Amino acid sequence: MFECKRVGVEEGQSRGPQTIEKAKQGAYVARTVSGLQRIPRRDGTVAALVEEADGALTTHADYYGFLQTAIDGADLDALVNVVLTVGVVSNHGNWFTAETLNKEMRVLAQSYDWVLFLTDSGLAEFIEDVLQGSAEEFAATRAAFTASFGRSGGVTTFTKVTMDVDADRELTDYFAFHRPWDRWFNVITPGQPVGKLQDDLVRLQNMHDTGWRRA
Repeated sequence: MFECKRVGVEEGQSRGPQTIEKAKQGAYVARTVSGLQRIPRRDGTVAALVEEADGALTTHADYYGFLQTAIDGADLDALVNVVLTVGVVSNHGNWFTAETLNKEMRVLAQSYDWVLFLTDSGLAEFIEDVLQGSAEEFAATRAAFTASFGRSGGVTTFTKVTMDVDADRELTDYFAFHRPWDRWFNVITPGQPVGKLQDDLVRLQNMHDTGWRRA
């Protein structure tokens, strides 16, 4: 499960939104969506409580150790009731600075399995290459974006709810084959390179396909 939080000063406003409320909303979803639950320990580490396929509850001393072992070993039984949670936030100073995590980011970091933030350079690269570039492969995307913003009325075709079908195809291909995750995202938690998340997602997809065919 991926959840994105867009944070910034909205047009016409002099200050940003209530970031702690956004953090709490995201944290609530991340904490309740999976059968794998966190148990904080007195030494600062995190244990795991997981509901097995038969409904039994099992504890594991190392939360991330259990999760990684199950993914690396393609253990479908261990993962049957587990949802991997990934939170993505925009890189704004009202969330945190590079040196100090604010309380909002700490709330998210202790709730999601992975927390990434989109860098300014990553967003700029997308804007320059796709929205402001001249490549014919993004013509429909640029048209949909232009038609949706800087206008006073009409139908929007470039939003999180509605996307032009040709623009969607272009963007799907772009993100499928253009994967500069290490430049676009910095990892807040769990202290692993973003490439590790990519590898885990590939393993989970392979397990899903294999398990579905076997079933």
